[in-house]
Amino acid sequence: MADNRPIPAPGHGAVDYEQRVDFDRLRAYRIERAKAALESSECGAFLLFDFYNIRYTTQTWIGGALGDKMTRYALLTRDREPILWDFGSAARHHKLYSPWLEPDNCRAGMLGLRGAIAPSAGLMASAIAEIKDILTQSGVADAPVGVDIVEPPFLFEMQRQGLTVLDAQQLMLDARQIKSVDEITLLSQAAAMVDGVYQDIVEALKPGVRENEIVALANKRLYEMGSDQVEAINAVSGERCNPHPHNFSDRLIRPGDQAFFDIIQSYNGYRTCYYRTFSVGSATDSQRDAYRRAREWMDVAIQLVKPGVGTDEIALSWPAATDFGFADEMAAFGLQFGHGLGLGLHERPIISRLNSLEHPVEIQAGMVFALETYCPAADGFSAARIEEEVVVTDRGAEVLTKFPAQDLFVANPY
Repeated sequence: MADNRPIPAPGHGAVDYEQRVDFDRLRAYRIERAKAALESSECGAFLLFDFYNIRYTTQTWIGGALGDKMTRYALLTRDREPILWDFGSAARHHKLYSPWLEPDNCRAGMLGLRGAIAPSAGLMASAIAEIKDILTQSGVADAPVGVDIVEPPFLFEMQRQGLTVLDAQQLMLDARQIKSVDEITLLSQAAAMVDGVYQDIVEALKPGVRENEIVALANKRLYEMGSDQVEAINAVSGERCNPHPHNFSDRLIRPGDQAFFDIIQSYNGYRTCYYRTFSVGSATDSQRDAYRRAREWMDVAIQLVKPGVGTDEIALSWPAATDFGFADEMAAFGLQFGHGLGLGLHERPIISRLNSLEHPVEIQAGMVFALETYCPAADGFSAARIEEEVVVTDRGAEVLTKFPAQDLFVANPY
């Protein structure tokens, strides 16, 4: 591909006349990086509960309602393909429709739905005994087991049965931070979906519409476009803009309000985090000034993004917390902010004055992350919020988020 061509956002269907996402290549890339992370560690196996790590290693997904129940898990050892324990009917479905998994490695499992079935029922004990037997067969029963996230009773039972537990989440996040061409294409497709939703939002953004109606509109359009999960949508307007509440309400939007939205959703697992700020009907000088400053902070940060730059350099380009009304960086965390995007919403690198100044990370080609800026207005209640998703290339940053944001957008002006 010529260097001046943009990152594509092809159609979502499979066709014979264009090269789009190669899912076999995507699956191979992800499992290879996970296995390399395991090989680089002292662990004999990884035991994974994090939904995103499970998807990365087994290439499976089930309803998001089970994402916080801690009942699905996968075991990755050095000498065999991943083993997945899932809801019984889901495991049976994987055997039929996920041929990259060995059928015997798709197993029914249940640990208790985060305590709804008490540990005294013995489900955890029997699961760990099964896992320990597999580790013994693989010759790694005496090696530590890397675990990403875990319920305390499960951890205690692992220890009771003689297993040593180490942290696998750091290794898995390292594996996931460099995206393949297919991952980047999926992230671009996901961003394109939100580009279109923002057009729908600005057309609907008039006095009398409620924040929750905008949230409903966005959910409907995203699912129509093929989103597999709308994780959250912030809709914040008027006097709710400052301080930023990170939610939505049933507030009626009024003439002259400033309003900002964040659309967090995924397409084939790959997420967006995509803020835009608008004024409704008209804009005041203080609203325009806040937006101008937030945009300047954003543009400086994007210009800095290139391989070899430290995340501390980007964080230092943003104002300190005390410069925009907060006591310290903890109180202002997430306002001048960057975070990796992929299967998870908050991957590596995390860019903030809170952590990046003393613990910088070197930016590498293939990273994908969102940059966010926030500026309160002089009127004391309005605020501007901007977010751009960027792919790090050898040439610098390429922006995936295309809805116009260089100047404050006045929706349905009077």
